[in-house]
Amino acid sequence: MLLKTIWTLIRYYCFWLLFFFLERLVFILYNAPRLATQSFSEVLPAFRFGLWMDASMAGYICAVPLLIFLISWYFPRLNVPAGILKYYTWILVAICSLLTVINFNIYREWGTKVNYRTFEFAIHSPKEALASSRSSPLLLSFTILFALIIVAVFLARIIINWHINRKGHLLGKLAASLLLAGLTVLSIRGGFQDAPMNESMAYYSTNLTLNYAAVNTEWGLATDIKNAKYNTKNPYAYFSRENALQTIAGFYEKPDSAGLQILTTAKPNVVLIIMESHTGNVVESLGGEPGISNSIERLKGDGIFFDQIYSAAGRTDKGVVAVLSGFPAQASRSIMKENSKQSAIPALSQIFSRNGYVTPFFYGGESRFANMKSYLLSHDVKKIIEKSSFDKQYLNSSWGAFDGPVYQRMTQELATEQQPFFATMLTLTNHEPFGLPVPPRYKGDNTEDKFRSTAFYADSCLGAFIEHAKSQPWYNNTLFVVVADHGHFLPRTDLEIFDPRRYRIPLLFFGPVIKPAFKGKTIHMIGGQTDIANTLLTQLNIDAKAFTWSKDLLNPASKPFAFYNWDQGFGFMTPENTIGFDAVSKQVIYSTKPNQTNADPAVIAAKSFMQEVYQQYMEY
Repeated sequence: MLLKTIWTLIRYYCFWLLFFFLERLVFILYNAPRLATQSFSEVLPAFRFGLWMDASMAGYICAVPLLIFLISWYFPRLNVPAGILKYYTWILVAICSLLTVINFNIYREWGTKVNYRTFEFAIHSPKEALASSRSSPLLLSFTILFALIIVAVFLARIIINWHINRKGHLLGKLAASLLLAGLTVLSIRGGFQDAPMNESMAYYSTNLTLNYAAVNTEWGLATDIKNAKYNTKNPYAYFSRENALQTIAGFYEKPDSAGLQILTTAKPNVVLIIMESHTGNVVESLGGEPGISNSIERLKGDGIFFDQIYSAAGRTDKGVVAVLSGFPAQASRSIMKENSKQSAIPALSQIFSRNGYVTPFFYGGESRFANMKSYLLSHDVKKIIEKSSFDKQYLNSSWGAFDGPVYQRMTQELATEQQPFFATMLTLTNHEPFGLPVPPRYKGDNTEDKFRSTAFYADSCLGAFIEHAKSQPWYNNTLFVVVADHGHFLPRTDLEIFDPRRYRIPLLFFGPVIKPAFKGKTIHMIGGQTDIANTLLTQLNIDAKAFTWSKDLLNPASKPFAFYNWDQGFGFMTPENTIGFDAVSKQVIYSTKPNQTNADPAVIAAKSFMQEVYQQYMEY
């Protein structure tokens, strides 16, 4: 009888191993275009390496049935309902199937599987999360969801025995209990090896999609949630802190000579426009597609264009902090969302306010998105024009108001605003689901053409705003700064999460206050969003020492480099080399130099930056 019970639990365990096999197969088939260059022999090991982590997750799941069996054995009078195991199983099957489908859009957008940040986003910004999911193939997603559930039910009928046996000798029960408990713990741990189960054990390839395929979705999610809430250790500790700081200091050595002075006035108005997802891939001057960013191309003639700028990460909350606070992104964490931390970092609005500027902020969506409102108010933004500030007739976007009405509102507000002002606008139209208030420029119904159309609209609205602004009394004393909040994989479809082309963005300083000698000039200095703070403040003769992660892009003696990261890795760019480093497998997964090693200066710099950025994030 006891042997039958043990066999029942083994069969239940095998059911979950088979279900996870199906999950992995679905992920690989859905992402087949990303794996087109991989041979069958390179894809197949994902199932072998993933089986180890599947076994660990199955161990976690089987802990509950084991507990049910033990209670039934030792306390038969409690009469545990046999159906309880069915309910437990069907609930988990439904949740796991749903996670499989959610992964489709998450992996496409973020380059990672579903994680803690996914649910944090969904809980705190449900409308925005729903809007972000609308470009997913819903019919295909629901078809796969129901197919997984149906197949799981079919397999369960064949494999699982739902009967709970209560008979057996006490000593036999004790022996079986110890055996099953030991096997469950061993399964959860991943074996007898020194290190317990971790994601790097599933990594086997230089292709990230294959590595993510190997990682068990549920195991990765549970671990990420645990780390987000309870892990107080720096996961990027590669060197002694002294050595990391020494490496970083070499990139921020203060130049002996002064940089370029491009302004005709010491205290202009400043209008900072942060454009949603306006990747360099839609800017012709950055090697992107022509005909989309016509306004930016035209406005270059009235200012200085920076053609080697990279975003700090791939999300708006991280980009806004990088631009306004000059603080790099923190991989899978977001300092904006943590009030005790974000209030401790500096911000341009704060500095400008202390220097006599008024600091309005304009956004067509919810300012509460990603805790942005708290961040803004903590840094001396005195006026926030947001979704609630607009009449319903303008709230046609899934996110709120389209860019056109927001630009119009900003023009109206600035007409009566005290000068000088530091006004910031965050656009939103060029975001999923890529809706428009006008006929699309590109007629295709695919996501790539929708993105092109919204990018074209966003750029057109920028151009219309500048033309309107020229008639305003404040225009002649205004510096305009245009930058993207982050790059994007669209409209291309071939850019992996580590590819630097995914992070390349436009940066443009222009306006009447630019000296004629500098208009139309292009700066080739490699830099990032974090460098805007130092560059801007230096032009206004305002001390920028609070922005320790920022350099002056207009000083030829500054060190050319850019640092960016994603949820599970980071990249570093210098004129000599660009690398991408995967933090899970601890290996270089992208390099512009052959025979890349961890001893390369770019790799050492990347690790040092990631280590110290995260350390400072933890200490704030």
